[in-house]
Amino acid sequence: MRYVVVEVLLLILVVLLELTNASAPCVSYEWVVSYSERSILGSNKQVIVINGMFPGPILTATADDVVNVNIFNHLNEPFLMTWNGLRMRKNSWQDGVQGTNCPILPGKNWTYSFQIKDQIGSYFYFPSLLLQKAAGGYGAIRVYSPELVPVPFPRPDDEYDILIGDWFRSNHRDLRASLDNGLSLATPDGILFNGLGPEEAFFAFQPGKTYRLRISNVGLKSTLNFRIQDHDMLLVETEGTYVQKRTYSSLDIHVGQSYSVLVTAKTDQVGSCRSYYIFASTRFSNSYRTGIAYIRYPNSPLLPVGPIPQGPESWDFASSVRQTLSIREDLNVGASRPNPQGSYHYGRVNVSRTLIFQNDVMQSANKLRYAINGVSFVFPDTPLKLIDHFRLKNSFVPDTFQTYPSNRPSSLGTSVVDVLYRDFVHIVFENPLNELQSWHIDGHNFFVVGLGYGGWSESKRSGYNLVDAVSRSTVQVFPYSWVAILVAMDNQGMWNMRSQKAEQWYLGQELYFRVKGEGEEDPSNIPARDESPIPENVIRCGRLLQ
Repeated sequence: MRYVVVEVLLLILVVLLELTNASAPCVSYEWVVSYSERSILGSNKQVIVINGMFPGPILTATADDVVNVNIFNHLNEPFLMTWNGLRMRKNSWQDGVQGTNCPILPGKNWTYSFQIKDQIGSYFYFPSLLLQKAAGGYGAIRVYSPELVPVPFPRPDDEYDILIGDWFRSNHRDLRASLDNGLSLATPDGILFNGLGPEEAFFAFQPGKTYRLRISNVGLKSTLNFRIQDHDMLLVETEGTYVQKRTYSSLDIHVGQSYSVLVTAKTDQVGSCRSYYIFASTRFSNSYRTGIAYIRYPNSPLLPVGPIPQGPESWDFASSVRQTLSIREDLNVGASRPNPQGSYHYGRVNVSRTLIFQNDVMQSANKLRYAINGVSFVFPDTPLKLIDHFRLKNSFVPDTFQTYPSNRPSSLGTSVVDVLYRDFVHIVFENPLNELQSWHIDGHNFFVVGLGYGGWSESKRSGYNLVDAVSRSTVQVFPYSWVAILVAMDNQGMWNMRSQKAEQWYLGQELYFRVKGEGEEDPSNIPARDESPIPENVIRCGRLLQ
């Protein structure tokens, strides 16, 4: 009898949730993706624009909103858009990566439709296919708190989205051909601020006002140090987590990461009559590249005076590690719900399993490839999500990928890791190479509980932060180092884990998590796993067209 009551209660809960989702506010966008010839860094280049804009329009929503984005592909290539850091509720069908979606073909359109999970924060979107991100096509995302959830800082007078990233003068097709031919990407030609070259972007400040700057690194490969001349930055949020408020003179922002800072404008007569540098420069690179924008006060001269603000030494990893460790979650505030972030005691949850992922470089047919645990990812002829749903045969064998480093020869393969819905997974990223790595997991946030030099061992667990570790969706791993994260697999579906560095991702450094419901270990029940049904407008490709 007790089990019957539980089942009835669960059924009522599901119905209530569906009713809530059905009545959620809806925001809709219509975007035309096309090419535009632009002069950037002194060179003409074919840029991907959205509604004629580069960067594209800001996608604005509130936690739990239903978002519809109708994308018209006016390129001469297939196209997909992915939503970096958004955790679509029950819906990996809308993830916009090659393993989950068939592409939008030239001349066609497709509507993404998803509900944002209970999250807030600063994110961005970008094209996920064919190295098109090197041509633009990206833009900022703002997700606001519901009205009943207080924001843990005074409301800013204005907000600016600042998209920084490295830029190549070469066409994205030429860059792609270089990678296809087994060559690595060359050195970037410069750093852009909101699609503009040095000294072209500016942000208007009024004396005494407070501004929220939502900063994202949308580049292909470069860690950037961000700083403002004679202005401190109060860090308040990173990828949906309100953090303990700390003041920074500069911030290292790794590829794929987003931060929100508050900056208070000057009030004194001298300080509020000047212009100031905003500066971004590469770190951990043999080639130093910079980007410059300006803050301008009313009636100030166009150009700043004084030196450009100095950042940390390019190869000073120690300062970047210290900064990473200083960013902690604010346990006393809520994000998308009234309850404090610290009400979820992640340190007390039993770990279901441990996965160890090691990035490495390999050669295949004398061409450069990147791998995880010795396997460089190759796609089957049909997206994994559709293969899974329609139970297509002879495509991939789930859960045969070794979830720990091994000495077996490197190979090509389709890496899929099965995990159970609501499993609490401990993942260690090991980086044995002399270059910084950056990892992202779609559909989920995770707690960054530990990092250290050298290899990881079980003894490292004793030093984990199990109280106030920051929660985010993208994490960097320093050279010859490791990072440990804890992630609740609370979003069913097929979700991409990838290197955020475009070159590594393009050349095989990714895998997919298949998050299954309890009792669905039997492969014949796999399609029932999906909490959201297959969309009526799903695009079919590959073997589904045969």
